[in-house]
Amino acid sequence: VQLQASGGGLVQPGGSLRLSCTASGRTLSYYAMGWFRQAPGRDHEFVAAISSSGTKTRYTDSVKGRFTISGDDAKNTVYLQMNSLKPEDTAVYYCALREVAYRYYYIIYDVPAKYGYWGQGTLVTVSS
Repeated sequence: VQLQASGGGLVQPGGSLRLSCTASGRTLSYYAMGWFRQAPGRDHEFVAAISSSGTKTRYTDSVKGRFTISGDDAKNTVYLQMNSLKPEDTAVYYCALREVAYRYYYIIYDVPAKYGYWGQGTLVTVSS
């Protein structure tokens, strides 16, 4: 499975970006996805995650009310809509995928070690 992330760039504080992450390589039955970020000199930080069902989401406190994660199963794509961006949101954003059995259809994963597949990262810079 390969993950291709895109949508990063330079944006002014208060602006918006939408990140996309598309999975390819083979047919996936059930999978959960997440977004993590890493700022210079810092560890990977959980940002948002969505269950395989698409009905459960979770966000880190600092992005609640500003970021929205969503998925399109037909396109094997997950999105991260980021609004009201702040300079502290500057980081490389990574998407991640975890294949799951159907009994975990509604489970959200917010720990990097739970994911087996990672995208290459897309840089988001928030600066005036």
